[in-house]
Amino acid sequence: MKLVVQRVTHASVTVEEKLVGKIGKGYLVLLGVGENDTEATAKQLADKLVKLRIFSDENDKTNLSINDVEGEVLVISQFTLYADCKKNRPSFCHAGKPDLAEHLYEYFMDCLRGQVKNVEHGIFGAMMQVSLCNDGPFTVILEG
Repeated sequence: MKLVVQRVTHASVTVEEKLVGKIGKGYLVLLGVGENDTEATAKQLADKLVKLRIFSDENDKTNLSINDVEGEVLVISQFTLYADCKKNRPSFCHAGKPDLAEHLYEYFMDCLRGQVKNVEHGIFGAMMQVSLCNDGPFTVILEG
């Protein structure tokens, strides 16, 4: 599983011109599921995300977690994180099959819901337009 985590001041996702998810300060998470990922992988990364300290404290040190700043999370499913670009046309043979990917996407969000004040999301498999204001910019990649 791969997560691209962007610290944001706000983010939103629309599908067919309809707003389906919106957050203020927090994380925009692009989530890719690999062919060998499991619920244990999803739980491990959800727990890591909650403990990650990339918000600035009063001394401008990256020392605060999502809960320390009462932040929110917007999770977007993105199988293209598993693109193999050795050739000019990307291959997605290492991405999880849709049934597995959707299950682990939902499971990941369930793991977050008990730990973070608000979890929003896109629509699995849909064409989405994601808007954000990356704060910093600050972007990290988590893999499990």
